[in-house]
Formats: sequence, C-alpha cells, structure tokens
Amino acid sequence: MPHDEPDFLRLDGYEADTPQAEERFWQHIAGEQDMLTVLAEHHTDDARHSFYVLHNGAVTWGIPGEPQIVALHLQRDVEARTFRFEHAELPLPTMAQSWLIARGCPKEKIRLPDGMGTRPADEATRALQERLMNDGDHFALLTSYTDDTSDRPETMVLLRALDERAPLPFRVLLEEADLDARTHTLREGGFATFEAATQWWENHFDGDTAAALPATSPPTRHSPLPTAPARPAPAAPPRGRGR
Repeated sequence: MPHDEPDFLRLDGYEADTPQAEERFWQHIAGEQDMLTVLAEHHTDDARHSFYVLHNGAVTWGIPGEPQIVALHLQRDVEARTFRFEHAELPLPTMAQSWLIARGCPKEKIRLPDGMGTRPADEATRALQERLMNDGDHFALLTSYTDDTSDRPETMVLLRALDERAPLPFRVLLEEADLDARTHTLREGGFATFEAATQWWENHFDGDTAAALPATSPPTRHSPLPTAPARPAPAAPPRGRGR
C-alpha cells in the first residue's frame, strides 16, 4: 500500500528552487505521491540529501509494460528552504539502487529491508543483483516491459554497454516472480548484436519460454568510462502486447 506518512519525502516547509522544477516535481512525483510506496530510503545526517527507491502503483493503470520503479534523489538547501531533485523511472529495484549509488548514496544504506517485496530465490539471482548495483551505470537502458497481469509476474529489460569494446554489448535481463513463495529469479543473457537480442525478446513474447538466455560473463571494467554520449540506439523491440 502507499506510504501512510503525508510528508515521507521530508519536504514540509520547502519549495522547489525554480518554478520549472516545481512543475516537473508535480508532474513526476507529487501528483502521484499517494500511490508511491517506499521500498528503501536513506537520508544524510545533515538533511541535505534523501535517496528513495519507490514503487509507483499508478503505473499499473497506465500504459501496459511501463516501468513501475522510481529512483529519486532529493537535494535540499536547508538555509534557503528550497530543494532540487533528480529522478529516473526504471524497471527493477536493483537498477534504481545502482542509479542512486552512482549519485552518492552508500550501497549498504539503500538495500531493501527484509520483507519488502519478494526475496532472491537463489544465489545466482543474489549475485547478479549485487553486480548490477555496482556496475549498472556501465549500461544504457534501451527498453523494458513489466507484465504484472499473471500469477507469475515478469520484467524484461534490454541494455546496451556504454563501453563499445564490450564483446557482448547487448544484455537482456529477465526477472520472474513467484508470488506464492514470495521469491524471484533474475537472469542475464549477453548478445553480440542488437538483432540477436531483439530476436530472443520477440520469441519470448511469442511464448517461447523454453529458450534459455545465452550465458555471459560479467563485463570487464575499463577506466576511464566513456564520457561522450553513447551512439544513438537502434529502434527498440516491441514492448509487448497490451493487457
């Protein structure tokens, strides 16, 4: 259920630092605040920064397949009583955690508490989530599809490595939940081309659930990371069928 504290974002007495920011905040966060559930949060001792992993229940009534997780970073000027914010709409909690960690949130402070959502069903899921929390900023999100209409919800994500030297630059993540057991599995497949990744994606949507994701090893770190924007992505695959 949504968060039951009216000021869980800790913005009582604060205003956005510009009218444009106020409008964006209403559009992306405040307008649906009563449908947001806090999955994890961290606040700095000086009250200047807050980091949130949120679930937006309003998305389930919108366009089928859209990401339901919001990563939110609030930055407060405690003297001027104003705030700024950054946010991202992402398909998986571990991707939201990675986004927040890249913006200064300590990794151990933004973990989901026990009992919040489903738990990893196996060590492979746990290990992949840990790696994505650390290395998620090495990938660009091309598209995703969240299917929450069945007894076994699943989320599929298509990523591209920012490092163009990566041998398998296209990655598909597949999370499948077992609501009866309150667990989920997360698997990753690596593809050399966009066409190969999207072919697997489309086959999966067509019901070919027997085709396993091709195995891949963790990406090799290169330093420094590319600073220029990645090349434009090819057209994304279909997000899936409507409800």
